[in-house]
Amino acid sequence: MRADEFLKKYGLDGDDDNLKDTSLRGKSLERALHPGMPHAGTPHDWEDWEKFQAEERARANNPAADDPDGTPSGKTDDK
Repeated sequence: MRADEFLKKYGLDGDDDNLKDTSLRGKSLERALHPGMPHAGTPHDWEDWEKFQAEERARANNPAADDPDGTPSGKTDDK
């Protein structure tokens, strides 16, 4: 019996399904689902990011706020 077979047989192989995915795909998925502060970029990128954060905070604090075009959420000017 090889060592890896022995470890699998007795559940000592350390192969848990709950382990964090450290592949490139797993890391990119984590960044997409939970975006954090950018680590690089131009000053314009940072301004856009700060503006986005402010908009998200405002939307979270006041979900019934008007849309940027001035119409209330869910309402249109159609007659």
